[in-house]
Amino acid sequence: MSTTTGTTTGAVPPSGGLWKRSRSFDPAVRLLFLNQLTINLGFYMLMPYLAAHLADGLGMAAWAVGLVLGVRNLSQQGMFLVGGALADRLGFKPLIVAGCALRTVGFGALAFAQSLPFLIAASLATGLAGALFNPAVRACLAAEAGEERRVEAFALFNAHYQAGILLGPLVGVALTGVSFRLTCLVAALLFLGLTLVQLRHLPVSAGGGRPARKDGEDGGTRGQLRTVLGNRVFWLFSLAMTGSYVLSFQVYLALPLAAGGTGVTTALFVVSALVALAGQLRITAWCAARLSRERSLVLGLALMGGAFLLPAALGRGAPALLLCAAVLAVANAVLYPYEMDTVVALSRGRWVATHYGLYNTVCGIGITLGNLGTGVLLDVTGWTAVPWLALCAVGLGCAAAVAALGRGGRLRTG
Repeated sequence: MSTTTGTTTGAVPPSGGLWKRSRSFDPAVRLLFLNQLTINLGFYMLMPYLAAHLADGLGMAAWAVGLVLGVRNLSQQGMFLVGGALADRLGFKPLIVAGCALRTVGFGALAFAQSLPFLIAASLATGLAGALFNPAVRACLAAEAGEERRVEAFALFNAHYQAGILLGPLVGVALTGVSFRLTCLVAALLFLGLTLVQLRHLPVSAGGGRPARKDGEDGGTRGQLRTVLGNRVFWLFSLAMTGSYVLSFQVYLALPLAAGGTGVTTALFVVSALVALAGQLRITAWCAARLSRERSLVLGLALMGGAFLLPAALGRGAPALLLCAAVLAVANAVLYPYEMDTVVALSRGRWVATHYGLYNTVCGIGITLGNLGTGVLLDVTGWTAVPWLALCAVGLGCAAAVAALGRGGRLRTG
């Protein structure tokens, strides 16, 4: 437990590897770990190569490629709140199973789609699928792990998440070397298998769903949304944490653009995933032993901002960019378990999936605006220190905002 003022939710044991620690949880939690690894494996074996398939394989114009990819992102980010609200209403298992089944259909359709309307429909299905299962999985994990082990569960969840990101592109590049259709079909089969496994083995009661109604509370949809949208501290926390998603996304935007080559770009993703896999449990254990939840969040955000001082000072060479990616991965390992745990704490156990859905929606909008701002800065200032320093300022500003919110214990109880 924390030895500082404030408490962390759930102490993390100092020893044991990924497999051993995962096995110490109940079967439902272990299935959710497998779920996330498989989701990312299937997603990242296909999506990194979709743009090239559309442009080179199907001969589509750049605007059409952007439209197809944009529809997927918009359908997922824009529907997170709906997916979370449905999970709280109908239960977590139905939404998890439905989301994986819908992505099976979406990826299968991408294998055969050649016209723009068909591609848009397939892309829409894959995005909506993520909106259905994403909030439900996280809310279910929080409920099944229990308050004492919630932080540890999310640390393990992130390790499995990163393993999928590491393995997916490696499997995808081998399959796409044969044909992109084969990649789509294998990804669809993975999601089909995951759908059937969860349909059979994920308990119907896993995570519950709709919370018990309090005296005098409106238990309908209007009351549900009023509870979530009226949670002022949660809104402030979501806005403060949006900056962390903007900074994390630079592994896909500013860093690859600065690298200017596929070799360094690939190395950025490999370094990020390896750091998370090797360090997540140790980093979480270190934070749990020394820091409160609030201080862990502040540390992670400050590290994220500080990562961009490296290219600001050293330029856009490979060493600076790889070090920046590594520090970002360490920062994310610090943040993620406590970030997810704080969402549950601020929900006070009421409509947890809906809170996750709203959180993802807010952060998704922030990523879009943040990437636009980053792109403008890069166009205007070029590869000077200015864009990197601006990103650093975002991280430090978010750290200050979370520190202010944490005063008085508001991030523990809302």
